[in-house]
Amino acid sequence: MFVKPTGAEIKRAALLSLFTTLVCLAWPVAALAQQAAQSGSALNIDLGTGAGLTQRVVQLVGLMTVLSLAPSIVIMTTSFVRIIVVLSLLRTALGLQQSPPNAVLVSLSLFLSAIVMAPTWQDAYDSGIRPLLDQQIELPQAFDQASEPVKTFMLAQVDRGDLALFTRLSKIEPPQNVQDLPLRVVTPAFMISELKKAFEIGFLLFVPFLVIDLVVASVLMSMGMMMLPPVVVSLPFKLIFFVLVDGWRLVAGSLVESFQRASGTG
Repeated sequence: MFVKPTGAEIKRAALLSLFTTLVCLAWPVAALAQQAAQSGSALNIDLGTGAGLTQRVVQLVGLMTVLSLAPSIVIMTTSFVRIIVVLSLLRTALGLQQSPPNAVLVSLSLFLSAIVMAPTWQDAYDSGIRPLLDQQIELPQAFDQASEPVKTFMLAQVDRGDLALFTRLSKIEPPQNVQDLPLRVVTPAFMISELKKAFEIGFLLFVPFLVIDLVVASVLMSMGMMMLPPVVVSLPFKLIFFVLVDGWRLVAGSLVESFQRASGTG
């Protein structure tokens, strides 16, 4: 006959299981620590001494800062902004709230951005990172040379009015060549231009789906079915329309080709 355990017995069993798990986890760590103590080995981080210590610490802090800001840098200086905004507006135009999920849109945007940015990143690697790894140039020079292809890509997409705006806001003299503008001017101007272009593309995507909504609403009103929400009826028509015109292929291809045409690589 099955005897139901009491609350005290369940609590004791849970505590015993927890204690056993902690012992199993702590035993290998204690054994490794004892072995290290017996062998006399120790983990040391040597940053050097003298005048070079400060330079190494500053470089280490700078490297950690760059790594922590890497996602933001990818968003600010690549085609990711335009692509993710267009895909989000497309989802809204279709009348879908959570499908495709945000993770799917972000993943697709990252892959499309990698396709667009591959030539630029290759140029940046060849001109700045590879010479640095070969110890042919120093870190500041490597940064300047690696950032030039990225700046060239952004200048090919940016609107000149946005460049003039941030040049004025930064209170610097406009150079004779836009390539001489610093990244702190080019980057925000590039982001503003990308948002504007993304909204323009989003408007064009909204128009056919808006027409479908208007037609469905007019038909429902003429049939006296005013209590039925037009969005519920128009959603399947918008989905089948988007599928029949092969919308995903058209949108993805047009986004990538728009960058290639502007950069002269298409």
